[in-house]
Amino acid sequence: MRGEIVPGDVDVEDGRIVALGLARGPRGRVAIPGFVDLQVNGYGGVDFLSASSDDYCRAGEALLLAGVTAYQPTFITSAEETTIEALRAMPMAAQGPRILGAHVEGPFLSPDRPGTHPLAHLRAPDVALLDRLLDAGVVTQMTLAPELPGADGLVERLRERGVAVAAGHSNATAEEANHAFDLGVGGVTHVFNAMRPFRSRDPGIAGAALTRAGVVICMVVDGHHLADETVRLVWSCAAGRVALVTDAMAAAGTGSNGGTYQLGDVEVAVEDGAAPMREDGTLAGSVLTMIEAVRNLHALGVPFEQAVGAATEVPARFLARGDVGFLEPGALADVVVLDDRLEIQTVLCSGRTDVVARD
Repeated sequence: MRGEIVPGDVDVEDGRIVALGLARGPRGRVAIPGFVDLQVNGYGGVDFLSASSDDYCRAGEALLLAGVTAYQPTFITSAEETTIEALRAMPMAAQGPRILGAHVEGPFLSPDRPGTHPLAHLRAPDVALLDRLLDAGVVTQMTLAPELPGADGLVERLRERGVAVAAGHSNATAEEANHAFDLGVGGVTHVFNAMRPFRSRDPGIAGAALTRAGVVICMVVDGHHLADETVRLVWSCAAGRVALVTDAMAAAGTGSNGGTYQLGDVEVAVEDGAAPMREDGTLAGSVLTMIEAVRNLHALGVPFEQAVGAATEVPARFLARGDVGFLEPGALADVVVLDDRLEIQTVLCSGRTDVVARD
């Protein structure tokens, strides 16, 4: 069900949920919807910007282990030809978790807030370039800086083509952000990271988003991107419209203690217990898994059901997807079974019980 715990078991037939609350099943278990991750740059040793079909299968197997049954491969800013090639190579019918479409993060980002995105590949708003990207593959989300001259035209075109728009890597003022939200920008990408800082008389894009009903706040709760107090502040302002994202890069889901990995064109160093960073110390994605994100949010005092909703129903709602992110009779059986320690026991993807089964 949506946002509530129902006693009893879940019955699945032919890949769909038939009934909930049946009077049987093991104690100490809870079934929740499969996680929906809006921002996955790479996973399981795979960087999606250069991934083959086999790579997508390998990454998908690793994502399922963390309970992700639907996700958006995310392509950071790169040369136009590289992004177009990645969009064309994205296999919408890959085995494993459902690929919802691509999240194209850039190239229309602020040079003042690039984060790990290569400055050389950032571009001024250009509708013709946008159309070339949208024509290359299934794009379901784009992150852009809405304050850039000409960005309004990008937002209009994206909305015409049914693409969810998020603001990120942005130096927008609160006034500029609210203008973008009026135009149809529906969320913000990794709030507080790579965006104009919040100040008392200049709340910026973060302040506008936190106080704007309906805007989805995506955040990375890995203990590195945001302080615990910041996470609590975001939740107190925006409970019910917070979407957990991992912003994962290739090292996530590998079990590796460290090494050097690619994030698009960028080489990233990963050390055990630390966030991935470029050589200059800039954060470069994360090694967070979605089940860890849910646990981390819950540990900060957010009720379990609401923490789960931030990884399921809210991201699905942001994409206007009615086929993922919830458990109801008739829905696709994307189900994660947890024990009382919030450890994953079983993952079903479209009802297939042979996808992942763990002791």
